Amino acid sequence: MKFSIDRETLLRPLQLVAGVVERHQTLPIISNILVQAEAGGALTLTSTDLNEWLVARLEGVEAVEVEQSGETTIPAHKLATIWRSLPEGSRVSVGVKDQFAIVKTGRSRFSLATLPTEDFPTAEEAVGVVEFTLSSAEAKDMIDRVSFAMAQQDVRYFLNGMLLEVTSEHLRTVSTDGHRLCQCTVGKGVEGVDNRVQAIVPRKVVLELRRLLEDGEDELRITVSDKNIRVTRGMFTLTSKLIDGKFPDYERVIPQNAKLSVTGDRETLNRALQRSRILANDRAPCSKLSLEGDQMTIETNNTEGENATDVVPVEFTGAEPTQLAFNPDYLLDVIRVLGTESVRLRTAEPGSSALMDAQGDDSALYVVMPMRI
Repeated sequence: MKFSIDRETLLRPLQLVAGVVERHQTLPIISNILVQAEAGGALTLTSTDLNEWLVARLEGVEAVEVEQSGETTIPAHKLATIWRSLPEGSRVSVGVKDQFAIVKTGRSRFSLATLPTEDFPTAEEAVGVVEFTLSSAEAKDMIDRVSFAMAQQDVRYFLNGMLLEVTSEHLRTVSTDGHRLCQCTVGKGVEGVDNRVQAIVPRKVVLELRRLLEDGEDELRITVSDKNIRVTRGMFTLTSKLIDGKFPDYERVIPQNAKLSVTGDRETLNRALQRSRILANDRAPCSKLSLEGDQMTIETNNTEGENATDVVPVEFTGAEPTQLAFNPDYLLDVIRVLGTESVRLRTAEPGSSALMDAQGDDSALYVVMPMRI
């Protein structure tokens, strides 16, 4: 195998593919990237952690010149680090000699140990239960609005990811860590879906998919099966196993018939909560919200006796003064992803979970659990 390519042409695909590979592996072969060069100028890079596979295929790119077709596996992070360190505008050649991959450009030469390609694991074929397309903008929005609430290494393994729900009426993403819940809905479904299709996508895969969406406006083709999900965008194909488990009945968690409602300017609330957060306890931050008339007083304190108070104007639909308490980090996370000028918080009564949304936009809903005052 031997090919040459411009540094910049391969830089981003290589970095993304290498990003899937865990740095510490018990199985040496999955520390490598599978590199396949085909006559005619096609080049394919594949990486895996045995749960997720990412493939980047460069085809019909003038900057790729394949002198000898073939395949090999090359250490992922070493190759990506070398490639990133090469001078801008470099023309780089990659070949195989005596079980070593030789990377050359100018006066620089690198020799990397390879492993047999037949040992490289392949992804299971995803036989689709449902298949649909989604614009990059919609996909970004559906991930960004909920991904911050995914659990991390929770013993309730089904929370360590994002629920993707497909019906004939809507596409929806949901995440929860047990303290808060996020829901984002795109008002279009998939024709022919008779029953609700749900897939729990692992946290790592959600974050990897978001990186794939950083540039360009290519459309995504998504295939969901009983065990796998496959997403294709441009030159990239991401295949992953799904989390095998039952996601909580999120619709039961969303508060109904809220009696108390608070609406305020998003940026004003954001700044006030950030200021008061400075003097909150780091381990269990708590902001007490005192509501009366047309103002809200935000109070925080810590174990050292320090405290902070901030007053902001709001619209409060309660007849009597009310006190609520929440983790300020949870409120700030929601405020950051809302795109409207106003933020609304509703609850049935003090001590109950609160529903947050952007006034005039019901495509995203957020539930935040209260704290004891």
